[in-house]
Amino acid sequence: MLVRLQKWLADAGVASRRASEAIILEGRVEVNGVIVRELGARVDPAVARVTVDGRPVKPRRKLHVALHKPPGFLCTRKDPENRRTVFDLVPAEWGHLYPVGRLDRDSEGLMLLTNDGEFCLRLTHPRYGVLKTYHVMVEGRVPPDLPAQLTRGVWDAGQRLRAHRARILEAHQRHSLLEIELREGKNREIRRMLGRLGWTIERLARVKVGPIKLGELPPGKWRMLTPAEIRSLLAQATI
Repeated sequence: MLVRLQKWLADAGVASRRASEAIILEGRVEVNGVIVRELGARVDPAVARVTVDGRPVKPRRKLHVALHKPPGFLCTRKDPENRRTVFDLVPAEWGHLYPVGRLDRDSEGLMLLTNDGEFCLRLTHPRYGVLKTYHVMVEGRVPPDLPAQLTRGVWDAGQRLRAHRARILEAHQRHSLLEIELREGKNREIRRMLGRLGWTIERLARVKVGPIKLGELPPGKWRMLTPAEIRSLLAQATI
């Protein structure tokens, strides 16, 4: 499959996509021995020989990582307040990875990290609708109709927030456990929905992304996705 040259350079770690465009326009990039100055140029990653300033560039190996994010960690590379981030939990040489979707600081559970732009797009863009599953502990006993309220949706800050599916796993006097599935995953959507309905969240954990389960992966630990898992995720991320 042919890809745009600036994307190929960005994926290889030469520079950001915008900076790669500038490098191309400056005539610093050769493909198969020919200087390329057109931003629309495409290359075949399997056979293209690319140099920048005369130095060969090799594409980075694509990484697809599952991480169990503990509460208290941010989903960003660097924090101006020097708070802990998920990148403190993975090898230092993986600083070029980026999160596939996010969890807020107080939430926990399954996160995916990658340097594969197409993989990230397919799993995060609303048009693909990959399901994310969460277990949510709230204070008090919830009523039987709460799942129906969540799937009907609520309005908050001009947005309609709604679960794709919801069910009660446990309901006790002190707390209740819900399972909630989202397709779009707007910013802090579950917290905002339950907050509007008057419920206080004690714990929020993502337990599944598409067919990939958090399983027994301990907090703060990571593992590589298998080729079969990657294929199964992409198979679900179809229009």
